[in-house]
Amino acid sequence: MSTASLASEAAEAPPRALRTYDELVATLPETNRPCELWDGELVMAPAPFFPHQKIALRLWRKLDDWVSERDLGEALASPIDMVLSPHRAVQPEVAFVAKANLGILRNAMRGPADLVAEVISPGGRQRDRIDKKDLYEQYAVKEYWIVDPEAHTVEVLALGADKQYRLAGRWGAGETAQSRLLPGFAVDVDWLLLMSH
Repeated sequence: MSTASLASEAAEAPPRALRTYDELVATLPETNRPCELWDGELVMAPAPFFPHQKIALRLWRKLDDWVSERDLGEALASPIDMVLSPHRAVQPEVAFVAKANLGILRNAMRGPADLVAEVISPGGRQRDRIDKKDLYEQYAVKEYWIVDPEAHTVEVLALGADKQYRLAGRWGAGETAQSRLLPGFAVDVDWLLLMSH
């Protein structure tokens, strides 16, 4: 097919339907399948593989136990929508909402969580390390954990006074990742990444 005919087809193609989060909820049935809204476009992915899900749920369980014992707020596990704007909603794997901000928890999180964690999946490196980092920074998520099973690392990014992320720490095998937002919350990297049981 010639370049001219491709350009002609593209010009004749109907514009993509851009949706708001509320329109999406009104038209799609409830599902556990990962789906996010990026600039009004629906992005769907296959369910995570078992090791990915196990890592995410280990982190959630550890965080949930820790914040529950201290009555600090709520720890959430995917799938739950975090609606950041009418055209932007994502499903972080793990999130923490501080007690003072629990008002954002309704049918979904209607605003940014205080802490978000993502587990990088095969093919998801760009999305988690760059796209979501930029998004979470833009919407002032105070702390972002990037769990990388392939690199065997956990990175914690903390939002500075200038509203930019700074690396609070990068931990690997044999080390313990620590939160800056929640002093005392720490996770053994080997245990989290299934390198020890």
